[in-house]
Amino acid sequence: MRRALPPAIMLQGTGSHAGKTVLAAGLCRLLARGGLRVLPFKSQNMSNNAHVTADGCEMGWAQAMQAEAAGGAPRVEMNPVLLKPEADDRSQVMRLGRPFATVNAREYYRLGRALWPAIAASYRRLAGEADAMVIEGAGNPAEPNLRRRDLANMRVARLARARVVIVGDIDRGGVFASLAGTMALLPRS
Repeated sequence: MRRALPPAIMLQGTGSHAGKTVLAAGLCRLLARGGLRVLPFKSQNMSNNAHVTADGCEMGWAQAMQAEAAGGAPRVEMNPVLLKPEADDRSQVMRLGRPFATVNAREYYRLGRALWPAIAASYRRLAGEADAMVIEGAGNPAEPNLRRRDLANMRVARLARARVVIVGDIDRGGVFASLAGTMALLPRS
């Protein structure tokens, strides 16, 4: 019999650099101090700041930091897809910590079918070990041009049956318009 998914909260943002990473780390620490086995998850991250795991695989440094905040060791399942920019229009795609492809943006969107199974399996594996999951989205979940190819926001929230909190950065200006606009553009289903 398959264990039910643990409670999950997902932090999505009005855009990149809205504060999701630090808030997710704080939630990991808070829940861990409360006695829960909590694990972080970000399905897709873009960064040249990779963390190398004990077994030589690469993952986003942010999820490694969140794992440490939760009191555990970083694992590639916490960030199954890492995009490492190589040039203005190309990135190396790491799948489960290993090189998978080097592609431009258009080519990357064609990889969704090959990447989603690793994302879903990674989430389920981690969730099977946790009392609670803290999930970080990427960018903004309401971008109409990205919705069909989503690997990081609402598709992951549905997989995890997560409650979603939208995060905005007031220091950037326009935060209330960004929050309202994000809510207005999200589909109701």
